[in-house]
Amino acid sequence: MNAKVLRVLEYDKVIHMLEQKATSDPGRQLCRDLVPMTDLAQIEQAQTETADALTRIFQKGSLNFGSNKPLGMCLRSLEIGSTLSSEELLRIAGLLENTARVKNFGRSDKDEEQQDSLTEYFHCLEPLAPLSKEIRRCIIDVDEIADDASPALKKIRRSMVLTGEKIHNQLNSMVNGSVRNYLQDAVITTRDGRYCIPVKAEYKGQVPGMVHDQSSTGSTFFIEPAAVVSLNNQLRELEIEEQKEIAVILANLSAEAGAHTLEIAENQRIMTQLDFIFAKASLAMDQNASRPLFNDEHIVRIRQGRHPLLDRKKVVPIDVELGKNFDLLVITGPNTGGKTVCLKTVGLFTLMGQAGLHIPALDRSQLSVFTEVFADIGDEQSIEQSLSTFSSHMTSIVSILAKADADSLCLFDELGAGTDPTEGAALAIAILNYLHDRGIRTMATTHYSELKIYALSTKFVENACCEFDVETLRPTYRLLIGIPGKSNAFAISKKLGLSDEIIEAAKEQIDEQDVSFEDVISDLEKSRITIEKERREIEDYKKEIEALRHKLQEKNDKIDQTRDRILREANEKARDILREAKDTADETIRIFQKAGPGASMKDLEQARQKLRSNIDDKNSKLSVAAKDKPKAPALKPEQLKKGDAVRIVSMGLKGTVSSLPDAKGNLFVQCGIMRTSTNIKDLVRIEEATITTPTMSKTNTGKLRMSKSFSVSPEINLLGKTVDEALAALDKYLDDAYLAHLENVRVVHGKGTGALRKAIQQHLKRIKYVKSFRQGEYGEGDAGVTIVEFKK
Repeated sequence: MNAKVLRVLEYDKVIHMLEQKATSDPGRQLCRDLVPMTDLAQIEQAQTETADALTRIFQKGSLNFGSNKPLGMCLRSLEIGSTLSSEELLRIAGLLENTARVKNFGRSDKDEEQQDSLTEYFHCLEPLAPLSKEIRRCIIDVDEIADDASPALKKIRRSMVLTGEKIHNQLNSMVNGSVRNYLQDAVITTRDGRYCIPVKAEYKGQVPGMVHDQSSTGSTFFIEPAAVVSLNNQLRELEIEEQKEIAVILANLSAEAGAHTLEIAENQRIMTQLDFIFAKASLAMDQNASRPLFNDEHIVRIRQGRHPLLDRKKVVPIDVELGKNFDLLVITGPNTGGKTVCLKTVGLFTLMGQAGLHIPALDRSQLSVFTEVFADIGDEQSIEQSLSTFSSHMTSIVSILAKADADSLCLFDELGAGTDPTEGAALAIAILNYLHDRGIRTMATTHYSELKIYALSTKFVENACCEFDVETLRPTYRLLIGIPGKSNAFAISKKLGLSDEIIEAAKEQIDEQDVSFEDVISDLEKSRITIEKERREIEDYKKEIEALRHKLQEKNDKIDQTRDRILREANEKARDILREAKDTADETIRIFQKAGPGASMKDLEQARQKLRSNIDDKNSKLSVAAKDKPKAPALKPEQLKKGDAVRIVSMGLKGTVSSLPDAKGNLFVQCGIMRTSTNIKDLVRIEEATITTPTMSKTNTGKLRMSKSFSVSPEINLLGKTVDEALAALDKYLDDAYLAHLENVRVVHGKGTGALRKAIQQHLKRIKYVKSFRQGEYGEGDAGVTIVEFKK
């Protein structure tokens, strides 16, 4: 790709964002060196690696490659047998430890290890744990070698400690004893690595020894007493031996590391590559980006694309198509409407996709591989080269036309601008025709009406516009393909306060053909807005119908299941009842047969009472009333009169009192066509219910009619409705709920901006039968719900 297009489309800014996601210096360098590729296989491989890294980040979190520092010079030194410094060895240990962490990250928790495009990278890592542990054991810090690095070093340092203690003991005895009065301060100090004491200048001759230093004022001499000269010499010799032993230790560690230079170099290469790949994945996660689908047919189809350098919360997503039904797209519309952003989005997405980066758009967005992307965007007027705006643009366009071919993508901003409109429009049409005839995918923005007509009248050329709201004087930044844009200059000027007289005078300067064309565009725009509104309403209706159909299906399924269960249970109970009745009948027959002709009536009566008791027990178990309702108090004879509705508990039958109870409480009850003798103790009085609900109303024919408020829901959902639609639906619902005698209802309006909630609560204040209302509490829906209580 040419360097100019990378700069014009701000590809370098995306690379800077990518660079910040890398965690090691070699990884950042790979990010800086990333350029778009033109080989489809390489692009697909890079996209696959980015997608797999993104999946791993979602599963296990991010990775850090900070210990991957440049080791080029270190490895070359090891190859020729040189000894590395402690700092260089620690750098190697850090890389190997980081390698171990990364390799562990690449392992799968499942039995079968995850296989993707990154698996081979993780498999090829060699942490060399023994080497890194040995380096860490021997080297504590850059300037500190561990005492246990070798037995010889440990022995030398032990001797140094003992010698130092001897020196301190000797000097302490002198400082606190014989030479105390000769000292400037009672302290022990060092000069040139040798222990000394500060002696006053006038007593210099009283302390035998070697003078190593003098204070700046000359009043103090730092003297090494003769008594410790030998010990200081011994300590100095031990220090020299220590440095020699440290050099041996570093040489041994370097030799051990030198045996693995190939593994270390390969580790660093893989770690750098993984850092680069995971940086691409982290950028994709930040941008909520997805993998584009690539084709070799030069088809571009971006779904809800967002320019990566704009605020994700504010940028309006755009849908762009190019190359399938048309190979040239002409974008029109007012200034600041987003035309240039559309061009840059398509161009930058192409560069990002071919560089292996995901694009901030919905999945299944399509890109194609272009060997070159050309862009003439922005004002490159040059005072030094004495070039005007038009000359500058034309110079760039000439260069593009000379280099572009069928595998190129061309982007032109304000094509033909900067000169006479008539000539500029003619040039723009000629340039677009040249590109169109050669099948070069092209997008161009313009204000010229001639180009709109050209797009309307030419096959495989399409109009598009950036939507603009004349009422608010603000662009919506939506790209509408298939509709030419209107400049809206007169409407904008009028809104900004330009007098009608001037506007009318300006309109007179436009010929009738241009006015007619603008009117056609205006009519098309109105039709589009109406159709879109109706389409959204149809979609909402379809969703509502689908939800109701699904709900009805679930209800029918539940009814079928319940019916089958009830029938099954009823059949089982009926079978049990028949079996028990047969057993009871057989038992009765056996009793009477066994009793014979001479049986006593007392025994027979006891047997009958026992059988009756068993039957009563069965009836009480089968009685729904016995289960569902508490036992009613016993009836008194004076509480009954003929015609009262009663139920015979033991038999589960309903009837009316046919005769009043006698002294023993026996009476007759008419149950349908059967007149049954029973006792008052086995009766329960039935209260006849009267229908007083306001949910019933009389028709003109005098019949009762049930209103649908009889089955009103205790909740209404107003989500997704406008304020006017919501208030209309709420009014009707509250009327039905109040007529159904509901005590309170739940109004679901959502949180959102709060406009719908505020409008609903203001409306509730004006309804007379609403007693009070409040915002939902925790667990009730919080601010997204209003609880309404009705007056009694």
